Amino acid sequence: MSGAAGLVVAPDVALYDHGPGHPLRPQRVMLTWELIAAYGLDRAPSVSRLEADAADDQTLMLVHDREFIEATREAGHGVRGPWARYGYGPGDNPIFDRMHEAGAAVAGASVSAARAVLSGQVAHAFNAAGGLHHAMAARASGFCVYDDPAIAIAWMLTQGLARIAYVDVDVHHGDGPQAIFWNDPRVLTISIHEHAPELGFFPGTGERSERGGADAPDSALNVPLPPGTGDEEWLDAFRDVVPQAVRSFAPDVLVTQLGCDSHVSDPLAHLRLSTAAYRTTASLLHELAHGAAGGRWVATGGGGYQWARVVPRAWTIYFAEMADVDLPDEIPDAWVRRAEGELGDQVPATLSDRSGEGSA
Repeated sequence: MSGAAGLVVAPDVALYDHGPGHPLRPQRVMLTWELIAAYGLDRAPSVSRLEADAADDQTLMLVHDREFIEATREAGHGVRGPWARYGYGPGDNPIFDRMHEAGAAVAGASVSAARAVLSGQVAHAFNAAGGLHHAMAARASGFCVYDDPAIAIAWMLTQGLARIAYVDVDVHHGDGPQAIFWNDPRVLTISIHEHAPELGFFPGTGERSERGGADAPDSALNVPLPPGTGDEEWLDAFRDVVPQAVRSFAPDVLVTQLGCDSHVSDPLAHLRLSTAAYRTTASLLHELAHGAAGGRWVATGGGGYQWARVVPRAWTIYFAEMADVDLPDEIPDAWVRRAEGELGDQVPATLSDRSGEGSA
C-alpha cells in the first residue's frame, strides 16, 4: 500500500453552495482540509492524497432516477420547471447554480474513496465533502442533492462485493441509504441519531421498528436517542449495538457517515456530545474496520453546522485516527487566525473542547 489512509481532495466540491443564508456551508470542508494541512497530516507517511472526478450519469443512476438527474441539471442551469416535485424550492433545498455539477462532484469524490480502498491503494479513505445521506432516488431532501454514500455503496456492489456495512453517526437519521437499500440483504444500514417526534425533528424516521424489507429482514438497525443525550449515554448506545451487529454481518468493507451535528453547540439539533466522543468513536470505528471488514474503511463527512468552530476539529480527529497519527491538542495558530477571519469570531484553539466552548 502507498498509504494507510487516503484523503480525497476535490476542489470542485466548493460548488456545493446553497447560498450565504443556508446552514450547510462549503467552508466547513475547505477549513477541514486546511486544518489537516496545518497539522502536516496530509504529508504524513501513512497518508495519500486522492484526486476525484465528478460522477457521470451512469454512476449516479446506480441510485437515482434518470428523470431526477435531468431535473437537477436543468434546475441548476436556470431552466424553469416543476422542480418542487423533485424536492427543490425555498427552504432546505433551494435551487443553486450548477447544482447537478456540485452534487456529481461530491458523489465522484465518495466513489474515488471507495475505488482507492477496493484497489488496495489505501486501507481507509475519507471524503469530507460527502455524507449527503438524505437524498432519495427521485428527490432531494435535507440539504442533499445526490446521496453520495449510497452511490459509493452501489458502485462497490457492482465491483463484486458481497456485503457492505454502513454506519451513520450523524445526529439526523440516515434515511436515504436505509430507503435505497431497504430490500437489499447485501447492505446493512445502522443509524444512531436523535429521535424527537414531539419536536418535529427531521426527518421523522429512524424508529427501532424499522428493520428492512421483506427480502432483507434485519438489514436496517436504528438507535434512536432522546434530546439531551451526552457523551457517555451516546457511546454506551453505540457500543451496545454497532460493533456486534457489524461483526455478525462480516462485511467486505465498512462505510461510515461522520456527521458531527451531534455536538452540544450545534444549532440544528439537541444532543450534547463533545469532541471527546468523536475521538472515542473514531477509535471504535477504526478497530471495527480492522476486526470486521479486513481493514477496509470508506468514510464521508455529513452534517455539522458549527462550520468553523466544530466541524474541522471533528473531522481532523477522525482522519488522524484513520491515518494512525497522534496530533497535538493545540491547533496551529495560523489555522486559528484563518478560521477566525473567515468566521468573524473566535474559534477554539484545541481539538478538545475546553470549559466554556460548549455554547453556540
